[in-house]
Amino acid sequence: MMPSPATGRFIAAVHHFPLRIYFEDTDLSGLVYHANYLRYMERARSDMLRLAGIDQRAAHEAGTGVYAVTDLQIRYRRPARLDDDLMVVSRVAQVNAATCTIHQSVMRGDEQLTDASICVAWLTPQGRPQRQPKAWTDIFSRLCQGEDLHP
Repeated sequence: MMPSPATGRFIAAVHHFPLRIYFEDTDLSGLVYHANYLRYMERARSDMLRLAGIDQRAAHEAGTGVYAVTDLQIRYRRPARLDDDLMVVSRVAQVNAATCTIHQSVMRGDEQLTDASICVAWLTPQGRPQRQPKAWTDIFSRLCQGEDLHP
């Protein structure tokens, strides 16, 4: 059987996504380039949604809408380096009709490297905000309340 890509897992309604730092992730100083943390968080959010049962690809292909980042606040606390094993920890912090705020941290063991708050909005194919699908807001609300989707 072929291995499949890492998807992380939910632990008590919090998504944990493992990753390793490769040479391509670092800059001339040997530290992870700052924009790469945003890529790691994007991958973790995408896999969190997939694992929660939110099929963004099907929604996009059906022309019903897409999520887009509308606000991002990030704080870089410590650098990551080549061969570090990291964990992106994501939790739903707030749910509204058209938006969802997700708090994400990149961790090296117990050490927090970055801390971010990302707000995503559900948009029509024309780029206008609209209500998220009810089934999806229900999922986000359960996660926001700390309900584990996969006991």
